[in-house]
Amino acid sequence: MGHNHSHNHSHSHSSLKGKKLLFTILLNILITVAQVIGGIVSGSLSLLSDALHNFSDVISLIISYIADIFSKKEASLKRTFGYKRAEIMAAFINSSTLIIVGFILIFEAVERFYNPQEIESGLVIWLALLAIIANGLSVLLLRKDSKENMNMRSAYVHLFSDMAASIAVLIGGLLMKYYQMFWVDSVLTILIAIYLLYVGYDLFKSSFKILMLFTPDSIQIEKVNERLSQISEVKNVHHIHIWQLNEFEIHMEAHIDFNKDLSLSEFNILLKEVEEILYHDFSINHVNLQPEYLLDDSKDMVVQD
Repeated sequence: MGHNHSHNHSHSHSSLKGKKLLFTILLNILITVAQVIGGIVSGSLSLLSDALHNFSDVISLIISYIADIFSKKEASLKRTFGYKRAEIMAAFINSSTLIIVGFILIFEAVERFYNPQEIESGLVIWLALLAIIANGLSVLLLRKDSKENMNMRSAYVHLFSDMAASIAVLIGGLLMKYYQMFWVDSVLTILIAIYLLYVGYDLFKSSFKILMLFTPDSIQIEKVNERLSQISEVKNVHHIHIWQLNEFEIHMEAHIDFNKDLSLSEFNILLKEVEEILYHDFSINHVNLQPEYLLDDSKDMVVQD
């Protein structure tokens, strides 16, 4: 038995979000092709690594775009939650690619560091400038949505880190052109990779926790139990599960043991009180409670199903 405080987002906003993603996909395909050609011609590892990162951007943006479409699909008898977790899955996949690309770049950079090559720095500079402009535009487009949505945040991080990488490539190109510091190509690649590992792990951890149905970091089950136990009719709250379906929905199910044999109408009144407490004090917006009286079962707060 329960109720939900839903958070609805307008269809027009979702449609605009999809269009922004589509535009950034096209931009990044253009950058990737240009950087692959430029990296091969110039011999720049940092430019090729930037192209590889950009290619991962294209894949991640396509995944985010598909997830955005699926997340709007309605629930059905076979899919009672619809595809509400599609965007969390996208964030998990995209963060994984950030980590993988980071390790690949470190391996390639170390190898190149011991075997430095002369690089056509002029081409590197111009292509880095192109990537900075295109990725900068993409970052501006997704910045607002990245604050509200993990899927968009994973796409945003890909693009922001690629813009930062392109800035590093530009600086490296200038140092190589005017000071012949070709070793800086490998150093910048390693710095880019470390940044990818840092941001990738943070997103990976957040999306993994949601997919594994972990209790949100912001909620302590002991405090939830303590707060509900302050209601005079409540004897005990046990067998508690609290999890996130996605970024906007926190669900809770529990058994609630009462001090007296309540009628259904009395329970409904108490249920409303419990829901308001859970929503306002803990941001839990979907509640399912099993009422009990003198039932002989485990009264542990958390019970392994």
